[in-house]
Amino acid sequence: MRIGYPCITRGLDGQQYKTCRKQNATEERLIELIGHNLNVLEQMIDYNHAKGIRMFRISSDIIPFGSDLEVNHLNWPKIFADTFSRIAKKIQAYALRVSMHPGQYTVLNSPKQDVIKRAVEDLRYHCLFLDSLEVGREGKLVLHIGGLYGDKEKAMERFVANYKELDQTIKDRLIIENDDRLFTIADVLSISEETGAPVVYDNLHHKLNGEKLNDSDAYWIEKAIQTWSSLDGRPKVHYAQQQKGARLGAHSLTIEIEPFLTYFKKIKDFDIDIMLEVKDKNLSAIKCILATSDKQETSELYKEWDCYKHLILERSPEIYSQITELLNNKDHYPVKRFYSLIEEAIQLPLDAGNLIEGLEYAWDCISQQATAKERETTKAYKQKLAKDTNELSKAKRYLKKLAVKYEADSLLSSYYFEL
Repeated sequence: MRIGYPCITRGLDGQQYKTCRKQNATEERLIELIGHNLNVLEQMIDYNHAKGIRMFRISSDIIPFGSDLEVNHLNWPKIFADTFSRIAKKIQAYALRVSMHPGQYTVLNSPKQDVIKRAVEDLRYHCLFLDSLEVGREGKLVLHIGGLYGDKEKAMERFVANYKELDQTIKDRLIIENDDRLFTIADVLSISEETGAPVVYDNLHHKLNGEKLNDSDAYWIEKAIQTWSSLDGRPKVHYAQQQKGARLGAHSLTIEIEPFLTYFKKIKDFDIDIMLEVKDKNLSAIKCILATSDKQETSELYKEWDCYKHLILERSPEIYSQITELLNNKDHYPVKRFYSLIEEAIQLPLDAGNLIEGLEYAWDCISQQATAKERETTKAYKQKLAKDTNELSKAKRYLKKLAVKYEADSLLSSYYFEL
C-alpha cells in the first residue's frame, strides 16, 4: 500500500511552479517556464524518494497552457526530451506512482460541444505529459463526471457516450471519482459498468453526497476495486477530512491521526493505494506513512521532530517539552501520541509570548551571521509581535529572507515557515 499527496511539496524552499499571462506567453518565456517547472518536479520526486513517499499527483499546471495549442504550440516533449528521460528514470528507480487530476473545467458531459472539445484536448495534454515520463497505464488521470444540466440521467448518458469516443490512450488512463454534490459513488459505479472506466472512491465526498447510501467505506472500496483490471495497476482511493468551520467539502489543514487510523484499520486488508487530499500535503503523507509503518523506527520520528520543533515551540512551549520527553524513551514508538500532540499545538490560539519565544529560537540559527541592522530589524518585529499577533507573517517573511541569505538549511527545511 502506498500513501501519497497531491501537487505541492511543503518545505522545499523556493520550489514552486511558475506560469505567465497569456499575452506574455512567448516561445522564449514558455521554454523558460517549462524548464523551471520540470526542475521543480524533479526536486519534488527526489524529496519523495528521500522521505519514503511512493505516490504523488503531478500538478496540471506544470506545462503552462499545455492544452491550449493556440498559445503553447511548442513541441515540448521533444525540446525537453533529455529532462523527461532523466525524470522518467528516477520515477522508475524510486518505484514512484504518479498521476494527474484535470481541473473542474475539464467536463466530458457538457451539452456544449466546444466544452467537450476543450475537455478532450486537456485530457490529451495530460496523457502526453505522462507518456513523456514513460509512465505505464498505472499512471492515472482522475476525472469527475461533471454537471447535472437539469437532467441527471441524460448527463450520465452524455458522459458514457463521450467517453466511448475518446482516444484509447485516454481510456487507458482515465479513472472516475464520486463528487461531493452531484454524482454519488453508486452513480459512478453505474457509469463504470457502461464504460469500463475504473472507479476511485473518495470518503469525504461520500460523506457529503451519499446520505441515502448507508454502507461503509470498506463496502464501497470493495465495489470500486472490482472495476480495476490488472493492467490498471493497484486500485486507488482518495482520503480527506473536513476542515472544521469551513464550507462543506473543504479539505482539512492536516490529516488528524486518530480518525485516519480508525479509517485505516477498516480498510488495511485491501490491496490499494491512498491519495491524501489535504492542505499540508507531504507533511500529512509522512505522518500517515509513519503511523502505519511496520518498521516503527523511532529515528524517523526524531527526523520529523527536527522539522516541527521550531513551529511547536512557537505554539506551545509546554507541548514542546512533552514531545521532547516523549521521544527520550527510545524503547517504544509513540507515533500516535507524537502526532496528536503536534495537532493539539497547531490548533491552539496564537499567544504573543509564545510566538516571540519561537521567533527567538529560529533566530538563533542565523544570529551569529546577522548584521547590526538585521538585528535591529528583528528586534523591531518582536516588539510589534508583542502588541499584535497578526504581525507574525511579516516577521516570518523577514526571517526567511535572512535564512535564505545565510543558507540556514536546518531552518529552511523545517516546517516553521509552512504552517
